[in-house]
Amino acid sequence: MGVTDCHVHINPLWEMRPEARALVGQTPADVDRYVREPREFLEYLDRCGVERAVLVNYVSPEVVGYTEKANEFVSDYAREDPQRLIAIGSVLPSHPEPRKEVQRLVERLGIRGIKIHPPHQLFSPNDYVGGRLPGLRAIYEECERLKVPVIFHTGTSVFPRARNRFGQPILVEDVAIDFPELTIVLAHGGRPLWTSEAMFLARRFPNVYLELSSVPPGKIPSYFPGIERLGEKLLFGSDWPGPGVKDIGANLRDFRALPIPTDLVEAALTRNPERVFSRSTRTYNSHPVSARP
Repeated sequence: MGVTDCHVHINPLWEMRPEARALVGQTPADVDRYVREPREFLEYLDRCGVERAVLVNYVSPEVVGYTEKANEFVSDYAREDPQRLIAIGSVLPSHPEPRKEVQRLVERLGIRGIKIHPPHQLFSPNDYVGGRLPGLRAIYEECERLKVPVIFHTGTSVFPRARNRFGQPILVEDVAIDFPELTIVLAHGGRPLWTSEAMFLARRFPNVYLELSSVPPGKIPSYFPGIERLGEKLLFGSDWPGPGVKDIGANLRDFRALPIPTDLVEAALTRNPERVFSRSTRTYNSHPVSARP
């Protein structure tokens, strides 16, 4: 088993609002080249010592600018090597047929996980409770049925228009209770304000994983005291090319140098991601549709 980076942003940059695009933490030429040329990105992963990358895409027209075309984009991109490139897509609960859309993404586009970004999509993860957003319940039910993980952004966002009250991890507790067979990933571990909440959820629920992307590796022990207790629930992620994340390889080296048990580090890099994002055996049922200009 090789290393899996469980949180990489290979996204349709041409859809981004200018103020959001300015926050990408790399020079435009570097990011644009990898976004437009998956083979070059795979070569970059080779240089970094990473076998697989989880390509996190989501719909956020109001905050970031991404539309539903992001799903077609990441599906097309991952076709270059579905064993190494894990396509993550998104469905808004306002979609007229969210259940059918999840099914379409998974069965026709090869999407292997659904991203929920509450601060950028402007709703709470548990807004299905009480019936405010019934489409959310449909999304979770279909992902549970299809055995597709749901990745929740937890923690703050510095993007303009983001509403951070929706990023509190405890809001995911209802989802973990109501959908016990749904695999849940808490992206960013609730950093920096709610890391203890994220750890609590990962300890309490067998279906909840703690993912460490966008946390500088050197700060992980202070952000997550007692992280050793999480054992098989940790996932490594870089959040490249997000703010402050200059290089996946450097991030990986710093993670491996952490003063925590080596077996715990290797579990987060290899064994745990294999359980959440299993090896692809899916055959695409539709012809490729390029969403790259």
